[in-house]
Amino acid sequence: MLAAIWRGIGRVHLVLAALALCLTVCEPTVRRYGDKLQVALPLVAWACAATDGRGAELLGRFAGVLVVAHGTKAVLGRRPLNRRPTGGGQGFPSAHTTAAAFGASAIVHDCVAGHPVARALVVMAAGFVGGSRIEVRAHDIWQVLAGGLLGWGGDRLLRRDSALRRQIMQGIRALACRLARALRRGRATESLALPGG
Repeated sequence: MLAAIWRGIGRVHLVLAALALCLTVCEPTVRRYGDKLQVALPLVAWACAATDGRGAELLGRFAGVLVVAHGTKAVLGRRPLNRRPTGGGQGFPSAHTTAAAFGASAIVHDCVAGHPVARALVVMAAGFVGGSRIEVRAHDIWQVLAGGLLGWGGDRLLRRDSALRRQIMQGIRALACRLARALRRGRATESLALPGG
């Protein structure tokens, strides 16, 4: 059903309508616009991917990117790089900007590729999210830029057809094989040691 609606009305019109609706129904403040767009952009990207049968793949990439963003915040702890302009922690990178950049990159590549005006509006929406984080003093420019790079990179570099993703998966498979061999050797050694014990 979703695919029929996408085809009937047109992806570009639906993408722009979703973004306009997002801005229309939220409280008119910079913070709220940024908060809503950081959800709307990846959601619209997922809807577009789902109509092409790639929704689960996009969702997996998005989850991985968010794990990296929030994991980095946790690992950095109290380091100055992780300090927000207001003095709080957990600032590096901006997860709002990460989500918005990921969604915008996926939309631009998959949904509105042949429409330069729509592409520009989507990129500006993601840029607005980053700007809103600076305006409300939730993040500094470096935290926002890192979030944008992480979101964009997570979409572009971790796609199913990317060389980086193939290398990562080969590394994970090799690590899993080594771990399985080590566990088998450990069990074999353990079983040999027990009877003679």
